[in-house]
Amino acid sequence: MNQPLNVDWAADWLRRSAAVIAEQRVALSELDRAIGDGDHGENMDRGFNAILGKLDAAPPDSPGGAFKLAAMTLMSKVGGAAGPLYGTAFLRAATAVGDAAELNAELLVAALAAARDGVVARGKAEPGDKTMIDAWTPAVDAARAAAESGAEPAAVLAAAATAAEAGAAATDPLVARKGRASYLGERAVGHRDPGAASSALMLRAAAQAALA
Repeated sequence: MNQPLNVDWAADWLRRSAAVIAEQRVALSELDRAIGDGDHGENMDRGFNAILGKLDAAPPDSPGGAFKLAAMTLMSKVGGAAGPLYGTAFLRAATAVGDAAELNAELLVAALAAARDGVVARGKAEPGDKTMIDAWTPAVDAARAAAESGAEPAAVLAAAATAAEAGAAATDPLVARKGRASYLGERAVGHRDPGAASSALMLRAAAQAALA
């Protein structure tokens, strides 16, 4: 049975994201070690552990409230580029959904698009730059196409997650044009962008929460 995309789903998404990031913490940092600072997994794990504490201390009352809680926590707890980028993504998503108690397919697409646009605004990256945008843009496109075809929210999220996973994998052969990896030139080829990888993990967690 599909879970309504309400505050319980939003909190479950954040908890599942924390779990998968903890599980993949070392792998994410190894990806980052190849083309960046080597701390993406550690930073994300610290941020999502803090989110778990906030969820327990002051449970949100809407999906937007959960997104805002995540945004503020990630901005304050996660170092490097990831904190501001993910924080902006969640904050824009919170603004897009407002105080809605439940997200339908249309509102879900609006939230995902707003999150992606927030990352673009903050990081100035485009598809093909070997960044998390290479996961987010195909995710938004797939979500929008699924919603326009009449898919239920859970199926919209599944489409977004699958597209994000493909987008993350497609960063492997790219030459980075943004961030620290851009200094490596051709040496970045063959390495997956860690932000795209963590984005795909989080979007799959959102899809799994919708099926719980």
